Amino acid sequence: MSEARKFDVVVYGATGFTGKLVAEYIANARALEPARWALAGRNTEKLEAVRADLVKIDERLAALALLRASADEPATLAAMAEKTKVVLTTVGPYIRYGVPLVDACVTAKTNYVDITGEPEFVSDIEARYDERAKNAKIKIVTCCGFDSIPHDLGVLYTVEQMKPVTTLEVNGYVWANGSFSGGTWNSAVDAFARFRNQKKPSAKATSDRRIGSSDKKVHYVDGMKRWAAPMPTIDPVIVKKSARLLESYGSSFRYGHFMTVKSLPVLAGIGAAVGGAFAIAQLPPGAALLRKLKSSGDGPSPEERARSRFSVTFYAEGDGKHCKTRVSGGDPGYTETAMMISESAFCLALDDGLPEHYGVTTTAAAMGTRLVDRLVEAGLHFETLP
Repeated sequence: MSEARKFDVVVYGATGFTGKLVAEYIANARALEPARWALAGRNTEKLEAVRADLVKIDERLAALALLRASADEPATLAAMAEKTKVVLTTVGPYIRYGVPLVDACVTAKTNYVDITGEPEFVSDIEARYDERAKNAKIKIVTCCGFDSIPHDLGVLYTVEQMKPVTTLEVNGYVWANGSFSGGTWNSAVDAFARFRNQKKPSAKATSDRRIGSSDKKVHYVDGMKRWAAPMPTIDPVIVKKSARLLESYGSSFRYGHFMTVKSLPVLAGIGAAVGGAFAIAQLPPGAALLRKLKSSGDGPSPEERARSRFSVTFYAEGDGKHCKTRVSGGDPGYTETAMMISESAFCLALDDGLPEHYGVTTTAAAMGTRLVDRLVEAGLHFETLP
């Protein structure tokens, strides 16, 4: 990529709830000089208000560049992508607003990171842009937030403790508390409403290596004293995609992804609530009603975020060896997600010696252990347990 790019990172969607948190994180992290990053969005007045808040953190940010860009105006996305090494986007739902931006980034040969958790979107852009991005030697890295960094990089960290290994099974157990924003709620409603049209991200094999899923269903985990049930998110798809791309995962790899709760009645209640929302969203009036429950741009308060925590515990077994690891941190959906996507963007923009995996790819394949190091430096915990 040309070193003549004006910016290292442009934050697109900086006026949204998560976008503001990303901008605040970058301002506080001081990882980028004010002249090397910019805010972008469709409303210049709102961008100016965000910049004014950032000046309270660092007065030099009064000179922070503002770029007007909108998914409805492809020319503005193209102009933005051409100015930077990395576009960091928090604008969702991605299936509605993300494809034109990916197209602009691939055309401009610009790296890209997002925080989607939408399987349909990831599948769509992989089919459309993977080969073009590989040919351009750029990285289109999806799922750089709580979906799916703790799980994708947690498994990579676990593999590093286990290697060399031929046959490996890893099971990840998720615990989290906290609330969610209007943007996340609207993305979930869209996913429910479009479920029948969705395709999973590609599971194509790149060799004769066997990549699959754990056989475990609902079960009790003695070491955690909690019940576990399969968690139907994009995370296991991303983990298995990394396993197909990285030889270190062995010739036979299986992964299981589970949510954990204290009791079976709690698990049943969660299942009923999700099932009810899914059923309502199948009809357009029902989906519209659900969207009205939380407006885009709403989100948890600083006090709520301060009380939120997450942990993902991994149990690995292979070639007669065992390993237990954990990734943990604070508020998963917003505070830590803002940090994760920011560090992902910094990594692509600033770090040398990254893995040479290009295309529509994963954090583990695109940035590997260098991103793990960045996240640890930023306060996320990766640990090997007894």
